[in-house]
Amino acid sequence: MAGDGWHRVDPVDVPDDGRVRGVVVGGRTVAMARCGARLGALENRCPHQGGPLGEGSIEKGLLRCPWHGYDYDPITGRPPEGFSDGVTSYQVQERADGVYVRLPPQQPRRRTVADVLVETLVGYGVTTVFGMVGHSNLGFADALRRAEDRGELRYVGIRHEGAASFAASAYGKLTGRPAACFAIAGPGSTNLLTGLYDAKLDGAPVVAISGQVPSKVLGRGAFQDVDLSAVFRDVSVSTTTVHAGSDHAELAALAVKHAIDRRGVAHLVLPDEVQVQPSDAPARTPVGRLADRRVRPDEAALSRAAALVRDARRPVLVVGHGARGAEREVRALAERLNAPVLTTFKAKGLVPDMHPLGAGVLGRSGTPVASWLMNESDLLVVVGASFANHTGIAPYKPTVHLDDDHAAIGRFDAVTASVLGDAALTLTALAEAVGDQSKSEDQRPDVAARWAIWRAEKARRVADDRGRGVSAAAVFHALSQHLPADAVCTVDVGNHAYSFGRYLESAGQPVLMSGYLGSIGFGYPAALGAWAAAPERPIVAVTGDGGFGQYATELTTAVKYGIPIKHVLLDNHALGKISKEQLAGDYPVWHTSLHNPDWAGYARLCGATGIRVERREQLDAAMNELFAADGPALLCVEQDAELL
Repeated sequence: MAGDGWHRVDPVDVPDDGRVRGVVVGGRTVAMARCGARLGALENRCPHQGGPLGEGSIEKGLLRCPWHGYDYDPITGRPPEGFSDGVTSYQVQERADGVYVRLPPQQPRRRTVADVLVETLVGYGVTTVFGMVGHSNLGFADALRRAEDRGELRYVGIRHEGAASFAASAYGKLTGRPAACFAIAGPGSTNLLTGLYDAKLDGAPVVAISGQVPSKVLGRGAFQDVDLSAVFRDVSVSTTTVHAGSDHAELAALAVKHAIDRRGVAHLVLPDEVQVQPSDAPARTPVGRLADRRVRPDEAALSRAAALVRDARRPVLVVGHGARGAEREVRALAERLNAPVLTTFKAKGLVPDMHPLGAGVLGRSGTPVASWLMNESDLLVVVGASFANHTGIAPYKPTVHLDDDHAAIGRFDAVTASVLGDAALTLTALAEAVGDQSKSEDQRPDVAARWAIWRAEKARRVADDRGRGVSAAAVFHALSQHLPADAVCTVDVGNHAYSFGRYLESAGQPVLMSGYLGSIGFGYPAALGAWAAAPERPIVAVTGDGGFGQYATELTTAVKYGIPIKHVLLDNHALGKISKEQLAGDYPVWHTSLHNPDWAGYARLCGATGIRVERREQLDAAMNELFAADGPALLCVEQDAELL
């Protein structure tokens, strides 16, 4: 760069005679054109619709705007005779060492509404944003860029907005705090909906942010003009459009507060012109705005529950995702009662399978250990779990239900006694109320005996081999041996998920899944969210080929940002779960087969480590390679679709 605002143009960018092109000079874009001996540089923006003049053409010595055909002198920027709306021109010099353009000093940038919004979100703890930058969110994107430059947040640019919302949902499930997902107006925002419904149904806090078309054309059928508040009203606990005269900081603060307090999606709509409106308003802080969610149980309700627990001889604990964070209290009560702990699939790993009272997963993805112990019980103590049909919780058993959500109590079936309160506080209080007066038997021998029976059966299934790929039991036996104790696992939807719940023996690793929405495609984007929430922990994604195929390009996102996801992909070349359901319903298998690439080769093309296994004997070495790899890695296992 020369003095006084002169910038050298890369020689490859200097146009030939009769040509114009957009050129980046000094971090700004100009429209540079040559007409014979004359070389000019203009502001690369038509004053009418903002068209990029560098993408226009030279016709009869004039530069024609590519958007609406208006003409300018390519050197001076003046319009034809009789018109006055010209374009700013810049000085150009052709020197011995190249072409130089002189640009005026950039004006100091003013703080904007977008800055106020971002500063407030950061102040409220929203420090991770997944999204895609586009034409209707550029002002907000620039505010995110500045916050990232200040080291205040992390931005992850994904390849599909659905991946952004799944990642944000997974972040909320793991931490209980919101991340943000970010999209343009119209299709970018509608692409967020599936992941946001996942967050809604699983009670994960998320802040969703939509760019919007300019207010002056909103509602008039403009390009990408969609009533986003109407679209998002069902999926969100709040949806608000930020207008020019709004209290911008307060709306951002309320969005985070709503997401946390109501454990759901809070949505903000940002019209294009509002984002860049100047603002000197202070950002909001959460001081005095967020209350502790932990509610102590009612003493009368606790006494009724404690009486039932004291008198039970074979009680079992059934714990769901709502008991996350109360692992120590769950174990303390179980050990006081010598009672087995069964988990829902969403709570897999809350009590390790190696614990003398750990009985694994109950329900369709569960073990015969858990189902046998439930069937032999005389009381269920259910903590933070739904009674939906997939959980397998018996509605006919006497039941004490502990939950911190009024709506969860008795949602599906009547319970014998209920206690409303925070899981950790309620379990501690219940253990104290029971004291040493429990009549329960020591069920540890039963737990050990049932595990011995199940492990013998698993060993037989691990050894099964029809010469058509590897059994699911073998895959998860190997993963059980290699999975780091501090890992976070994300699981997609399909047969592999049932096998994961049934066969993987957990040492306490949390598992993230699309629980009540049951959305295929969740697994890999969720791993992006898990990494953002816990970058110091190993992140392991387990998917089938059907689910991964929906968001396979997010592997390039992991490569771009150096996100070291270890991915176990079970490839059976089909939507295997659907094939099974067709057969079970007396339908022929129809259009569930999949044509896949070589997934290990695909991973290598993306810049990741790609490993392929076709036989059981290869699994151990492949798992070693997977977890030793730097950066993202994919292990594709050719799976026998019948050996589940």
